[in-house]
Amino acid sequence: MARILLVDDDRDLTDSLSQILRLKGYEVVVAYNGAEGLKKLLETKPDLVIMDVMMETDTAGFEAIYKIRSERPDSKFRDFKDIPIIILTAIDQVTNSRFSLDQEESFLPGRNEFLNKPVDPDELLEKIEKNLKK
Repeated sequence: MARILLVDDDRDLTDSLSQILRLKGYEVVVAYNGAEGLKKLLETKPDLVIMDVMMETDTAGFEAIYKIRSERPDSKFRDFKDIPIIILTAIDQVTNSRFSLDQEESFLPGRNEFLNKPVDPDELLEKIEKNLKK
């Protein structure tokens, strides 16, 4: 059974996504901010991360992803630098501008996928399955 770390400050969303993922047979670990997400990453060693980008700050998720993806040899997250990350974002709704990985690849290294909020559960499950098979 794959373990998924779900990091989002929206408790209603984490509750509903956790339930959907558990029904599909995944073990789910939940964190409600970037710092807690990084701590639980080290503690639980998940197979995949689902990360909101705007939590306690507008960039908290991006900051956590940069730490996870760090190439520094002294990084405590070095064992996770290649973990698949599905990034949840409501940036489109907040800024009224289109945000996509294709446009931003150069600033966000690693194996990432984007999903806009509100999250389509079927699309999320499809991305999870695809990334766990890689």
